[in-house]
Amino acid sequence: MSRTRSHDDPHLYFLLKCKAMAQATLSRKNQIVVPREAREALDVKAGDKLMVVVRGDVVIVLQKPKSHRKAISGLARGRYPGGYLRKERRSWD
Repeated sequence: MSRTRSHDDPHLYFLLKCKAMAQATLSRKNQIVVPREAREALDVKAGDKLMVVVRGDVVIVLQKPKSHRKAISGLARGRYPGGYLRKERRSWD
């Protein structure tokens, strides 16, 4: 399997807009310690839930939203022509 981007590619770090970037090591038990800089950037503490998102060969760690409804609210705004959703909802009746 060939990869289009090397993990040593310095351009990758310039493309990322990040609050913190630190190195973590995977233990023999397949665990990682979230570095202090990342914990501070996410404002998390021991016991908080985190979400781990894998996109291709990139892993992203996010603070779990307190409300998924609020977290996704408005994501589709502007994606549909005016009145489309109202018309679609009426068709359900």
